[in-house]
Amino acid sequence: MQYPDISEYITFLFSMLDEFLISQEDVSKRGRPQTYPDASLIVFYAVMALKGIPAMRAQHDYLFHHPLYLQRCRLPACPSHVTLGRRYKALTPKLQAFTEYVATSSFATEAGFLQEIVYEDKGFLFKAAGPVWHQKDRINNYLPEGLRGVDETATWSKSGYHGWVYGYGLHLTCIRNGFPVMFQVLPANVNERKVLDTKKDRLIEKRVRCIVTDNGYVDKKRQVAFAKDDVLLLTPKTTLAEANPLLGTDPLYTATEVATWQAARKVAIEPVFDLLSRLLSITGAHKPLPMRGLPYVATFLGFGILVLQLAMLMNVRCGLPTRNITHIKTAFR
Repeated sequence: MQYPDISEYITFLFSMLDEFLISQEDVSKRGRPQTYPDASLIVFYAVMALKGIPAMRAQHDYLFHHPLYLQRCRLPACPSHVTLGRRYKALTPKLQAFTEYVATSSFATEAGFLQEIVYEDKGFLFKAAGPVWHQKDRINNYLPEGLRGVDETATWSKSGYHGWVYGYGLHLTCIRNGFPVMFQVLPANVNERKVLDTKKDRLIEKRVRCIVTDNGYVDKKRQVAFAKDDVLLLTPKTTLAEANPLLGTDPLYTATEVATWQAARKVAIEPVFDLLSRLLSITGAHKPLPMRGLPYVATFLGFGILVLQLAMLMNVRCGLPTRNITHIKTAFR
C-alpha cells in the first residue's frame, strides 16, 4: 500500500487544474496579466486549508518563511496579504466550476465515481465568526453599540443538530460513497428546495437520473417538474407507486432500488459534512467559521470540498479506504 506525500498530492491537483483550464474557453481580459495564476493560488489556498491556516496575514507569513512552497505552488513571488485576500474572496465561482469538472473528469470516472444517483442535503449549519446579531436587531438593521466584528451577511436558521444557528448553510450534492459533485454556500435561512432548483439544469446535463433527499425537499410540484426531465426527486415519503408514474414509464424502478437509495442517504451524505469539518479544522460546537462575509466563507467551504475530492481520488489510486482523510491531514502537517 502506497502512502502519497505532499509533492504527490500537489502534482495531482495541478494535473487536474491544468486539464480544467485547458477545457475552459479562452476569454481575453482587459488590463494587466495576472501576476499570480489562479491555478497556483488554488493550490496554495488548498495547502493552507489542510494546514489549518485561514488568515491571510498568516498565509503570507507562512509562505515568506517557507519559500519551498513558492516552487511547489508555481508562484513567482510571495503575494501580499492584501492580494491573497482579494483573490481569495473572488474564487468561489471558479472553485464551483472546477469541483464540478473534477466530478465528471476522467480522474473520477477511472475511480468509479459515477453520478447517475446523487444525494442532496443542506447539512450542518456553520456558525458565523464573531458575535451573533439577534434577529430583532437584524430585521431593523440595528447594530447595538459595542457589538463589534459581527458577520452582517449571515442569517438565522434552525439546525436539527444544534438548534438555532447564526451562520451559513452548505448545500451539497454527492454520490453514494460521499464524493462531492456540486456545492453552494448561502446564508443559513435560504430554502434548500430553491437552491436545488438552481442546480437542476446542471444536474440534468450530468445525466443524473435520481436525486435522493430528506424531508426538507418534499414538494409534489417540484417532483413533477423534475420528472418532466426524466429525473426522479426521491424523498423519504416517495413510494414506488408514486415514483414510476411520475416518470411515465412502466416500470422504471424496482421497490428494491427505491428502498436501497432511500436507506443509503444517511451514510452517503450526512457523514460528509463531518469529514469537511475535520479537513478544515472546524470541529468545535456549532462548527464555528474562522472568517466573516459570504464571499470568504463560500470560498473557505469550497476548498473543503476540493481537498475532500483530492483526498478521495488519491485514496482510490493508492488503495486506501475512500473516506480516509487522516493521511492527507497528516501529510500536510
